[in-house]
Amino acid sequence: MKSYILSIDQGTTSSRAIIFDEDLNIVTIAQQEIPNFFPHPGWVEMDAEAIWESVKYACRKALEDSGLKNTDIKAIGITNQRETTIVWNKKTGMPVYNALVWQSRQTNDLCEKVIRQGYSTLVQEKTGLTIDPYFSASKIRWILDAIDHGQLLADNGELLFGTVDSWLVYKLTNGEKHITDVSNASRTMLMDIDSLAWDEDLLNIWNIPANMLPEINDSSHIYGYTDLLGCKTPIASVIGDQQAALFGQTCYDAGQCKNTYRTCINSRLEDRQ
Repeated sequence: MKSYILSIDQGTTSSRAIIFDEDLNIVTIAQQEIPNFFPHPGWVEMDAEAIWESVKYACRKALEDSGLKNTDIKAIGITNQRETTIVWNKKTGMPVYNALVWQSRQTNDLCEKVIRQGYSTLVQEKTGLTIDPYFSASKIRWILDAIDHGQLLADNGELLFGTVDSWLVYKLTNGEKHITDVSNASRTMLMDIDSLAWDEDLLNIWNIPANMLPEINDSSHIYGYTDLLGCKTPIASVIGDQQAALFGQTCYDAGQCKNTYRTCINSRLEDRQ
């Protein structure tokens, strides 16, 4: 009896579910597109609930199309767009604002302010990143400022933050697990890349309470169990999309690298059409 793995690939414009057999052959693929919103020039947002609904649809459609039983799926893995930022209410499990997508520039003023305050060196030494709207920290700060009583709610432990992986695990486990992996945490601009832990100095820069943040774990880890497919299935891996692609293209040794062209190629094809 063969075993199968369900892989969730949650991206900026769509969610895909791919079922692999134990020999890494693709059994079936299901996909659903998701709209992006552009409220102002340079702003990019998504509906976090739509992200979740698209993942549910893709997973169930992939299983249906495969002809397999739900118990044939032995594990689920998640790869995701990384810096996209979601803040939700801990009691209701509902987002308090749209997801701020990784390429959104609406937090540029916040980043410029932190740069003027002289934190560039500290941030780069601890995170390996330059201060930029690309990363999650300024997006969390922006959402807390944008909603009513955002800071008070966060300080009182009523709000949770996650990149898309955390959001999906939270929804897949019916709110039982608030968790992320090191590859996603490293893109928030809040994790010390030496200790692999949330850093108090970085949190203080943005006035973000630690109680909002998910637990950090290895990319290969049992993150919890889901009944999405109608049976208890382990979520056995979480990893950011670019790190997943690095290993998917067999870059296992120090000094190896990959180069990604897909976004550029797709844009050119769309322009031609």
